[in-house]
Amino acid sequence: MLLKLVDDIVYEVNCQLITVKAGEDVDIGANPSAEEADEGLEEGSKQVNNVVHSFRLQPTSFDKKSYLGYLKVARNYTSSGYMKAVKAKLPADRVTAFESGAQAFAKKVIGNFKDFEFYTGESMNPDGMVALLNYREDGITPYFTFWKDGLKEVKL
Repeated sequence: MLLKLVDDIVYEVNCQLITVKAGEDVDIGANPSAEEADEGLEEGSKQVNNVVHSFRLQPTSFDKKSYLGYLKVARNYTSSGYMKAVKAKLPADRVTAFESGAQAFAKKVIGNFKDFEFYTGESMNPDGMVALLNYREDGITPYFTFWKDGLKEVKL
């Protein structure tokens, strides 16, 4: 998986389709061998996005107005909503960069709104992060976008 920090505000994570057998739980999306021919799907198997599957993400939907409402960027994007919750947890020296970066990225999302699919966590917590799925310029490679400051670091 490729993880790339973009404009110090979001992470982009390449993902791929994996084959999952019914009842099987897969934690990683390993690349299939280039030497093996694709045998098609076994009965009871399905192809799923590895990030969606591994993190049990659930699809959700927005129109532009409701997405802006979620972010609260319509008037003063830092006044309430998801951005306010993230901002409240930031150190003081990060707030200004977060505000300008979040506003610029939100404009990019709205400008290309039809290109995105929206996902939320398994609990579907309305106060949680909404992850954005899009495709690279090749139109084939899917990637997710996650707000950098909305992630919690976990040491393994």
